[in-house]
Amino acid sequence: MDWVSDDSADSEAAGPGHIRLLDQTALPTAEKVLEIRTVDDLVDAISRLAVRGAPALGVAGALGVALAAYSLPADDVPAAAQKVRDARPTAVNLAWAVDQAVAALPQGPDAVLALARQIRDDDIASSQAIARRGADELYTTLGPDAQRDGLGLMTICNTGSLAAVERGTALAVIEEVLHDGHLQRAYPLETRPLLQGSRLTAWELQQMGAPFDLLVDSAAASTMRRGIVDAVLTGADRIAANGDTANKIGTLALAIAAKYAGIPFYIVAPESTIDVQTATGEDIEIEDRGSAEVTAIQGVQTAPQSTTALNPAFDVTPAELITGIITDRRVIHPAAGERPDDALESPNHRGEPAEAAEAVHEGAKT
Repeated sequence: MDWVSDDSADSEAAGPGHIRLLDQTALPTAEKVLEIRTVDDLVDAISRLAVRGAPALGVAGALGVALAAYSLPADDVPAAAQKVRDARPTAVNLAWAVDQAVAALPQGPDAVLALARQIRDDDIASSQAIARRGADELYTTLGPDAQRDGLGLMTICNTGSLAAVERGTALAVIEEVLHDGHLQRAYPLETRPLLQGSRLTAWELQQMGAPFDLLVDSAAASTMRRGIVDAVLTGADRIAANGDTANKIGTLALAIAAKYAGIPFYIVAPESTIDVQTATGEDIEIEDRGSAEVTAIQGVQTAPQSTTALNPAFDVTPAELITGIITDRRVIHPAAGERPDDALESPNHRGEPAEAAEAVHEGAKT
């Protein structure tokens, strides 16, 4: 995903332009690039999941405000930004990034674009930090014997570079374990109803050369009981102040099964996905995407005509089922009583105090 300036050969130049992004609905059969030139085009791309994943939605949202600032009369920009913000209600990164971009509007379109690019660059750095921190947390939790034998890691939906800008969140940790030489096998779930696991995660695992077996969602619990899964890693669309976490539908079932099987269950997400103004999971709005995605698969009807379906896109995993929340700055252990808001300086701050965060980053470099 990137901003392409219309009046310069330099892709990093400021000025009027458009958003270029990979259409995830076309994968894995085709790699189709969309040229997003209007806010309505972006809202459509977000709504139909051409761009998805919490970190990627944050970048897209900020770029969408820049697009509005350059292309619309100033009085029309706030309403256009609100349309982008409302396109997906559960993922907090979208609203968070749009709000930051709107706050920069008084400084002009170039300032909004600069902020959007900073959010993009921060996401890239975040993914790198998450990957390393997550791998080290697994090695500490599972011990040297599991590390030596190789880890079996289960995941749901798509949390790789497609869901971010580079590398991603949960899948970035799996990639890091692979690079360290300690991945025995990955177990991505197909992720009904839109098959993000089989279409996107399997594609990304194949691209990185990782050994993996794709599972139907309903095979997750029995696979854990077989003893071949060492840990479950998932992403997040919103993390409440108490650690309750909204993620792709099916995540709660994984957490319950992991608890029964005695397997660590991790949420992996950037600090920007923590929403301390949402007290608990009960306060998270869950998007329902309608019946069509459930009663048909890629346009082929699989249920009787006129069948209605409940289709919540997300569920909420209670904090007590979460072994750890791995972010770019820290590991929080909700099951041990730690909370995402423990180290926060103020209700508006999304992460540790600056001094503590810097110390973590400096420690990671040594």
